[in-house]
Amino acid sequence: MMKTPLMVTALALAGLTFVGSAGTARAAEPTLSEKDFEESKQLYFQRCAGCHGALRKGATGKSLEPKLTKKLGQKRLEKIITIGTEGGMNNFDDLFSKKQIKNLATYIQMDVPPPAELGLAEMKKRWKTYIKPADYPTKPMHKRNWKNFFMVILRDAGKIGVIDGDTKEIVVKIDSGYAVHVMKESSDGRFWFTQGRDGKMTKIDLWMNPPAMVAEAQIASDARDVAVSHYGKWKDKYVIGGGYWPPHFVILDAETMEPLKVVSTRGVNVDGDYVNEARVAAIYNTPNAPTWMVAVKELGQMWQGDYSDLDNLRIEQQNTHKFLHDGFFDPSQRYFQIAANASNRMEFIDTETRKAVGSLVTGKKPHPGPGANWVDPKCGPVAGTTHLGEGKVTMWGNDPKGHPDQAWKTCYSVESDGPGLFIRTHPNSPYVIFDQTKHPDPEVQQSIKVLDKKTRKIVKTIRVTEIDKALATHTEFNADGSEFWISVWVRGGKKNWLKGELVVYDTKTLKEKTRVKGLETPTGKFNVSNRGHHRT
Repeated sequence: MMKTPLMVTALALAGLTFVGSAGTARAAEPTLSEKDFEESKQLYFQRCAGCHGALRKGATGKSLEPKLTKKLGQKRLEKIITIGTEGGMNNFDDLFSKKQIKNLATYIQMDVPPPAELGLAEMKKRWKTYIKPADYPTKPMHKRNWKNFFMVILRDAGKIGVIDGDTKEIVVKIDSGYAVHVMKESSDGRFWFTQGRDGKMTKIDLWMNPPAMVAEAQIASDARDVAVSHYGKWKDKYVIGGGYWPPHFVILDAETMEPLKVVSTRGVNVDGDYVNEARVAAIYNTPNAPTWMVAVKELGQMWQGDYSDLDNLRIEQQNTHKFLHDGFFDPSQRYFQIAANASNRMEFIDTETRKAVGSLVTGKKPHPGPGANWVDPKCGPVAGTTHLGEGKVTMWGNDPKGHPDQAWKTCYSVESDGPGLFIRTHPNSPYVIFDQTKHPDPEVQQSIKVLDKKTRKIVKTIRVTEIDKALATHTEFNADGSEFWISVWVRGGKKNWLKGELVVYDTKTLKEKTRVKGLETPTGKFNVSNRGHHRT
């Protein structure tokens, strides 16, 4: 039937457009107002880019390129954003309004130009010094036991909470970058360097009264990790930050925080394909060499960068699997263990020979966070990981010298009620603690599991909170291992921020001791003594 101009107009008003000589109709391209577009772009950066990428090509999360999202359609996308998925994606109905969800579903069907680059000259302009190194105190200016401080990420508030581990008092809250992802310590634990998801890196001095930020720099528009040089004559000389966008790492002067060198991580992945968005997922100092382990997520490569000569920077690329994420060392501090979560593997690097030495298939999307090492009665020294994609914890041997038959092989695994993010223990604890944060059911995501090291059995499930829209996440032990602390992260906007708290348990009895209240969206936390001694 021939289409009349009146019919064409009616179809256009209904959201359809004619293409081709045959008059085939198709849906109009997704559109947003300038205001809604900018808001959706910000929401995507804050909540989605970490898993799906700034260019939406996917990694831990699936690709969200328009050619794929358009096939799913508006209603399906809205449903996924609202309720999450069983594969580990959170629900967002407690964070976004219905309008925001609708706009975000439209936004990810649209073509969006990549974010701006950030060069060394611009970084130097954004570098700020608040207290000059010459004016740092020469001894602690307070009488607190700063080595038992807990450095707590107050994620959505863009702050760091410093908590006295002895008295359980909030010492101070310090402004930092948005959604700090991780913090790393100087060799003596006095200075802490934070890395926010907005690319801001800050330096905090725990000897000041109260502890305070002394300098900051911005090394990217989206970033994840940081590490300090701890080896030999370069001890505490450099600090390194890893960018998601632009995909690079930046080396700074650890004393002044001046940016010194930028190294792009764009390159060819283990499959032979060029990757423009090759992000730095994790960076760790190697205690036995003047190097950092730099995980280049999309390349499936560990880069071991030697900081002994920045003008002639030496980088050894170790092929592993995609997509690299969180990692941690074994107790000897020689072997680096890191998740390649899209490949369902843990990868193992010998930092002395600077070569990959093993690869282990685990469950779906391993995610150890800062990880856990302990001694198993049958396998000897082992480590473990939770998983983003299923309720499972996998343990493997990690002592190739003393237990070569067990090295980089599965020791055993246990099932939990749902996917989790973090697993921790302490040499003085009979238990391993892990969370189930990624499960959509409130009762599960608000509970932690307790694994007995000797029996290999889950001996207790602890319901940490019953606060509406709250998650129980990230275990950390105090200095002597007599307590473990759990974060209660309350989502749902600023009105709920101060409902966040830390719950403190007795390690031996597993009974609750106290709660540190009035904390804005607490997530990760780091005990000064434990991190300095690499206790896991």
